[in-house]
Amino acid sequence: MTAVLRAQGLTKMYGRHPGLIDADLNIPAGRVVGLVGPNGAGKSTLLGMTCGLIEPTSGTIEVLGDKPAANAAQLARVGFVAQDTPVYSGLTVADHLRLGAHLNKNWDDALARHRVQQLGMDPAQRAGALSGGQRAQLALTIAVAKRPELIIFDEPVAALDPLARRQFLQNLMAFISESGINVILSSHLLSDLERVCDYLILLAGSRVQLAGDVDELISTHHRIVGPEHAFRSLPPQIEIIGSEYSGQRTTLVVRRTESTPIPQSMHAEHLDLEELVLAYMTRAANASFDPQQGARALQFHR
Repeated sequence: MTAVLRAQGLTKMYGRHPGLIDADLNIPAGRVVGLVGPNGAGKSTLLGMTCGLIEPTSGTIEVLGDKPAANAAQLARVGFVAQDTPVYSGLTVADHLRLGAHLNKNWDDALARHRVQQLGMDPAQRAGALSGGQRAQLALTIAVAKRPELIIFDEPVAALDPLARRQFLQNLMAFISESGINVILSSHLLSDLERVCDYLILLAGSRVQLAGDVDELISTHHRIVGPEHAFRSLPPQIEIIGSEYSGQRTTLVVRRTESTPIPQSMHAEHLDLEELVLAYMTRAANASFDPQQGARALQFHR
């Protein structure tokens, strides 16, 4: 089955400033992908290259087996909802549907009109008079009625209140369930991503820090606690992601392969998704200031 997104050495430079560096990705089909990372990590750059809006400086990228925006047919296969859920304030809801039908060969007018009715939006109302949640729902309606194979969302719920955000995600989950569409969703709200995503990409410092199935990532990462001396015999196959020291006790966040057991003498527990993401973001932030970060933790492997 063709990968949704495949990248090798993907790099984008803005003058001397890196937007993304040496990204290697291979996202299988049928995934709902959560894209996370701090501001400036490269999320919008990656999404822009995936849509064909930004040209890479070097490396390669394929989306659904072809170059992004290679031709009209490829453009029709990808839907994109930008961060500000763009709609035209002077156009009515009905105008947006007519425009969508005019611009998209595979436009599903019945689906678009059904969603507008289901959401209780007045077709005659101008988009500028809609609430933030309604504008987001209109942008989602236009994206799904295009009937793409992949929809990309760049922070679509960042400005919404909790109720509007919940309704947006519920509608998105329902459409995913009905259509089996591929989705890439960028968000700072990890609780939202936990609800809908089964694949995670973490960017920090303009690099891919972590990528994989959420269940696998959770199963291979642990928090282990004990006295500092107990960690000197930690197997070298266990990668230390982060460490904290409190008095005589040490807490490590580690990654291991499934075949590498954690010594029974150590207390170990799984992390939730937020703890996992924060551990990698902290490591990347520390590395940007101190090339020798983690040196003390690595002493346990001597």
